[in-house]
Amino acid sequence: MSRALSALVLAFAVGCAQLPERAPGEAASGGFEMTGRVAVRYGQDSASGRVQWRHTDATDDLLITNPLGQGIARITRADGEVRLETSEGQSYRANDAETLTEQVLGWRLPLQGLQDWVLGRPGPGVPGQAQRDNSGQLASLHQDGWEVEYQEYSHSRPARIRLTRPGVDIRLVIETMEDPRP
Repeated sequence: MSRALSALVLAFAVGCAQLPERAPGEAASGGFEMTGRVAVRYGQDSASGRVQWRHTDATDDLLITNPLGQGIARITRADGEVRLETSEGQSYRANDAETLTEQVLGWRLPLQGLQDWVLGRPGPGVPGQAQRDNSGQLASLHQDGWEVEYQEYSHSRPARIRLTRPGVDIRLVIETMEDPRP
């Protein structure tokens, strides 16, 4: 089994993990809580599952589960460190998610850019090319080595996104996206 597939289809020791409840006042400007489905194709391998992601300016908590809701992996970012925990109880650390996922999974999860891309906007301070549709929404974006295609919007928010770069194809279906609480 490939590193990408085995990282996403590990034993289910995490169980039916859920994101922890949000602490009062935790949401920073630009934060969100998102749920959806993800499918990844890496080389000859592929995997799919569900995703729950809580993002604030200071932290990320991304839980990947299998289609039955059993935890597969959790990626957290806080205090300048990113950590990936598998359902087998293994824990990996790095300074950024891109480096960590490349080391553990064999491909880069663009967490830094993804936090803006799921909101339908380019990441700030990173050169890129954007194309907008007739309503002014992003139709596609090339940024940080990724091609981001906005395949569907719902209520002015991205609902289906495809991210590609050589050897990696990520499809994300956003089912719920909540604004941060005031």
